[in-house]
Amino acid sequence: MADNGKQIALRVSVVSVTVNLLLSVLKLAAGLIAHSGAMVSDAVHSASDVFSTFVVMIGVHMASKEADEEHPYGHERMECVAAIVLAAVLFATGLAIGYNGLDQLLGGGYKEIRVPGAFALAAAVISIGVKEWMYWYTVLAAKKINSGALKADAWHHRSDALSSVGALFGIAGARMGYPFLDCAASVVICAFVIKAAYDIFKDAVDKMLDTACDKDTVKKLRKIILGQSGVLGISKLTTRIFGSRIYVDVEIEADGDMTLRAAHEVAENVHHAIERGASDVKHCMVHVNPSTLNNK
Repeated sequence: MADNGKQIALRVSVVSVTVNLLLSVLKLAAGLIAHSGAMVSDAVHSASDVFSTFVVMIGVHMASKEADEEHPYGHERMECVAAIVLAAVLFATGLAIGYNGLDQLLGGGYKEIRVPGAFALAAAVISIGVKEWMYWYTVLAAKKINSGALKADAWHHRSDALSSVGALFGIAGARMGYPFLDCAASVVICAFVIKAAYDIFKDAVDKMLDTACDKDTVKKLRKIILGQSGVLGISKLTTRIFGSRIYVDVEIEADGDMTLRAAHEVAENVHHAIERGASDVKHCMVHVNPSTLNNK
């Protein structure tokens, strides 16, 4: 990851830690003062986000390390490892939310829930707004620097917002005489959180398995290559995703009668054009083949 990307990720992470700590304190105070078990649980959920953000910071830092003798291709995949850890945390969080809700729903535990005060209701509304803002703030930064770990952290914010929605429904339902709504909402939220964990996990694994780029990216690369002077065609073009970056291998066709120096210059132009035109490309290898047009 470039230095600029690292700075963006760390800045977002610092904001995330600060916001989550403040929210955790607010939710815990609201839960204790307003007698809301759902809000106390939500406070613990927000506190777990602090741990997740530290995982992101470690992953981003390690991914930004320069290539060395033991890792000549760099350390970008460490960010994928961080994303997988966060996906596991998110999955466990979803299961815990669902299990607790289902246990109370089927066991009748919701009947013993004490009617919470208005302070807990207000805290849930504030939490939803703040965490949804944190989701968009983080996910936009993740897209800007193509960070899987940051994207995973964004979804952790979204899961916390969903958790607060469940708390809001539960608190409101309890105040209206329907405490079972808290449990039912938790079960529904569980499905959303687990789906987000699966998507994050799949994205990270794809990046670790040298998965090819999407069709739009390949189409863009072909346009760049064919637009260079001296390129008569493309014999082969392969791509692979390496962490948050892309590696490109291309075999171009050029005039078979040109000198070695001229062919080298064409290859260099293609190489530089690819790295300039596609910011996600870390490195590309260009091989020159004599064009079949020369034989006709």
